[in-house]
Amino acid sequence: MAVVREFTLPDLGEGLTEATIVHWMVEVGEVVAIDQPVVEVETAKAMVEVPCPYGGVVTARFGEEGAEVPVGAPLVTVAVGAVPDDLAGAGAGTPDSGAGAEGGTPDAGGASGAPADGAADAGSGNVLVGYGTSAAAARRRRIRPGPGAGPMTGVPRPPGGVADGSAGAGAAEGTPGGSEAVAAGATAVGAIGVTAAAGTSGAAGSAGAGVVEDDSRTVAVISPLVRRMARENGLDLRELTGSGRDGLILRTDVECAIRARQERETAGAAGAATTVGADRTTGAGVTGVARAGAVATGGAATGAATGEERIPLKGMLGAAAEKFSRSRREIPEATCWVEADATELLAARRAMNVPGAPKVSLLAVLARICTAALARFPALNSTVDTEAQEIVRLPAVHLGFAAQTDRGLVVPVVRDAHARTVEELSAEIARLTERARAGGLSLAELTHGTFTLNNYGVFGVDGSTPIINHPEAAMLGIGRIAAKPWVHEGELAVRQVVQLSLTFDHRVCDGGTAGGFLRFVADCVEQPALLLRTL
Repeated sequence: MAVVREFTLPDLGEGLTEATIVHWMVEVGEVVAIDQPVVEVETAKAMVEVPCPYGGVVTARFGEEGAEVPVGAPLVTVAVGAVPDDLAGAGAGTPDSGAGAEGGTPDAGGASGAPADGAADAGSGNVLVGYGTSAAAARRRRIRPGPGAGPMTGVPRPPGGVADGSAGAGAAEGTPGGSEAVAAGATAVGAIGVTAAAGTSGAAGSAGAGVVEDDSRTVAVISPLVRRMARENGLDLRELTGSGRDGLILRTDVECAIRARQERETAGAAGAATTVGADRTTGAGVTGVARAGAVATGGAATGAATGEERIPLKGMLGAAAEKFSRSRREIPEATCWVEADATELLAARRAMNVPGAPKVSLLAVLARICTAALARFPALNSTVDTEAQEIVRLPAVHLGFAAQTDRGLVVPVVRDAHARTVEELSAEIARLTERARAGGLSLAELTHGTFTLNNYGVFGVDGSTPIINHPEAAMLGIGRIAAKPWVHEGELAVRQVVQLSLTFDHRVCDGGTAGGFLRFVADCVEQPALLLRTL
């Protein structure tokens, strides 16, 4: 007898309360194995695959791609035990069984994914990301109803809205075995699986698995935002070539296509508004394309641009907004800054990057200066326990650094930065930056930082008063390094000058400590040899 198990969204760590569904990895009617990933979600930290602790037939999915799901809400229901052990042999005649002969399939006995020996409804218990069985997941197959299916018992529908199907699978009654048993065990879920595969998905105009299909052409699109942008602007994703990994179409690809089309329209119509499909874009008054990927759409009757766009504070954008707000509310911050002559620092970096030696980035050198300064001023490597009313000084430096990606600003964390050399820091920063731009950072690589280094100079600005990355106690900002007149050894000269700013939590230290930290960093920038005293 089949037992329907409901799998809810687990707590993915760091106190996250919700996640956004990015890509469903299974269809209703498919057989899943224990700990097989069933959905890819985007949290406030990263995109992760969520494994299901039950094995059996997927009877329902909850939530459309792009929908926000709170922790504890149902994701899927699985009919555990609905697939007999002899599925492979009995299902040889079904359309999706994959068998080539009556003798059964090559992977008989393991493809069903259903637990054996009475453990069908126990599950693995490994519902958190990164915790699962070491065995490879079994091949998924979709079950389709066969002729002569027996009646199914009623199964209570789980609470909440069902996105892909309106009924669950139940246990078979009076099925003697063989192909009839397979048909009876799959009657309810098979029909739902066919419907779900063909039709109702939350993202109109897109396939259910995050791709756009056109005969033999498959276009890789993961982000619901990218599909929405293309749909709202009348853009055919089949005409784009993705710049992401494995041809993945990114938001920047869609934005570039929109801008290119606008330029063509402006040149062809000499500034006149052009109607494309159901959308109407004007040559002027359209703002925020590069930032949000949306253009103002005209009304159905008048076609006049509203000039207003609304961007939901959801996902990473919403999490960042909440963290910034919390930092401003809870941390009494102050900022001090100083200009430093970075000419010698640049010369030292050039000397390190000799042919044959590991390449050292400028950010890695600044990171090494930070760790040396924190060793002298440990008060800034701390956090405040507001409940206990205590300042907690942390023994290790886990250095975060700001990285700009297509998904927004993220802060990867270099673990135990205080124990790494400049070459090791450079290699780890490069690795984390590459993973961040590919969207592959894990939660462990994005959390538990103790101090943040923010190199906003890459944007061509001199100074900033950054918001502290809560619950840390300080952030060091680095402006651009530019040639400026500077008094050097008593004479006016053109030197490479940088502005350094330190924003700190005034609860953990006073201005003397913060000023001492910043002055030490500036001295090391001007005279890198001072670092030798800290080794």
